[in-house]
Amino acid sequence: MGAERIDSIDWEAVAESLTRSGYARLAHVLSPEECGEIASWYGHPELFRDRIEMARYRFGRGEYQYFRYPLPKLVEDLRERLYERLSPIANHWASMLRGGSEFPATLTGLLEQCHRAGQTRPTPLLLRYGPGDYNCLHQDLYGAIAFPFQVVFSLSERGRDYDGGELLLVENPPRAQAMGRVLTPSQGDALVITNRDRPAAGTRGAYRVRVRHGVSEVTSGQRFTLGIIFHDAE
Repeated sequence: MGAERIDSIDWEAVAESLTRSGYARLAHVLSPEECGEIASWYGHPELFRDRIEMARYRFGRGEYQYFRYPLPKLVEDLRERLYERLSPIANHWASMLRGGSEFPATLTGLLEQCHRAGQTRPTPLLLRYGPGDYNCLHQDLYGAIAFPFQVVFSLSERGRDYDGGELLLVENPPRAQAMGRVLTPSQGDALVITNRDRPAAGTRGAYRVRVRHGVSEVTSGQRFTLGIIFHDAE
């Protein structure tokens, strides 16, 4: 199962990549069979609390659905195991940035904080893109409590199931021009990305670099993505 493969990942390398570039690639976390199963859930509305048509809100074009509680077991296991690995990195970032939030060691602890703050709606989501669909640059912040990482799983194979649809990361350093990255994960890969800021080394210590993410236009086929966001929404 994908959640069990998380334990074999080189998490020191993940931490270094996140701090250096704002993202890290986790190869082959999900099997093709798991990817197909998760993508098939899109047609089961009983699994979801909300469906969002992006064009309606000028978020882009395409649609996605937020899972309802209780989450499917695979999604729940991935969320819990990934959080436990990422929370030490999040706390290291908080110490680098001086004054950042301290995060609990477990997902249960984070969700308790969210619920006390009125953030009670689950945020893991399943996204579907067709030809001409895209996602504008954004950050996934749903309230005062926001964990700095999220994990994006590619459920489709670029070049076989779809074309285009690259994941975009755009950094906006203070008093400098923006810089973009184009990421093209394979089916079953996961990308850990920062959903707010990342620390960067300066002459007087670390400073914040704002990062947004989006998806370029899908030119053909259909692209499914599983997004694991750790904090709940208001």
